Amino acid sequence: MTRPVTRIAIAGIGKIARDQHIPSIAANPDFDFVAAVTGHQAPDGIPGFRTVAEMMAADPGVEAISICTPPRGRLALVQQAVDHGLDVMIEKPPAATLSEAQAIVDTVAKAGRVLYVTWHSREAAAVEPARAWLEGKTIRRVEVNWKEDVRVWHPGQAWIWEPGIGVFDPGINALSVITHILPRPLLLQQSALRYPSNKPSPIAADLHFEDSAGVPVDVFFDFDQRGPQTWDIDIDTDGGQLKLSLGASKMAVDGNPVDLADDPEYARLYRRFAQLLKTRTSDTDLTPFAHVADAYLLGRRSEVGAFEE
Repeated sequence: MTRPVTRIAIAGIGKIARDQHIPSIAANPDFDFVAAVTGHQAPDGIPGFRTVAEMMAADPGVEAISICTPPRGRLALVQQAVDHGLDVMIEKPPAATLSEAQAIVDTVAKAGRVLYVTWHSREAAAVEPARAWLEGKTIRRVEVNWKEDVRVWHPGQAWIWEPGIGVFDPGINALSVITHILPRPLLLQQSALRYPSNKPSPIAADLHFEDSAGVPVDVFFDFDQRGPQTWDIDIDTDGGQLKLSLGASKMAVDGNPVDLADDPEYARLYRRFAQLLKTRTSDTDLTPFAHVADAYLLGRRSEVGAFEE
């Protein structure tokens, strides 16, 4: 028996949609990309609409929507989607504020639709193997270095510097990984945020967590890393040294590489969404976003030089 195909739209046709979402949908037999809600040019062969209402009036058979717009104002878009009976997948970060993110979760639940709050780095190749390797081991210390160049990954994108985003756009990826693989909750102890003199969001952050057993977890984010980019997680345990690198796509134990499946993150996201749709269940973990909010609550702010593109 042939599986039903979900007719899906994308809201927000920007870099992440074109680089990741559209190819991943095209490669997944569970989905058919049929429409775009965008203020920009729709992809070739795909009808574009300014609003969800316009899209649904033209094509009432759309069943789901993947939201890839900048974070601010997503609640209104999600409300429109569920008002038209759509299930929702949402790109990280889920919203501009934690309260808006929770309102999105509540809105979709009240409507009885499926919501998938995605964290693409949790789908990196080393994440589940690392989680399994850590089971039963005593963790002594964790250090995260997540450092990249905003000019490379977000060239000319003004939204990345809106209040509350900045270095936490990539940094939340690291938080999504460690909150998934570590066995106990993290509690923020100290936060140092460095702001460019001409931007309203930090370009770097140093966070000191302890887990609920007092194990130190030190996290260092930088959005001004020139040259080689760094996305590393180092975990010291009683059973050896675990290292995740290249955004948790690589794994080594005591310096020895571990063979991993070559499975793209966004392909895994859409397989997960297909499963949630099949079972009519939601995945709405907001823990990484809560840690970002805590970083601002406890953050000691300092100013650094102006950011130049």
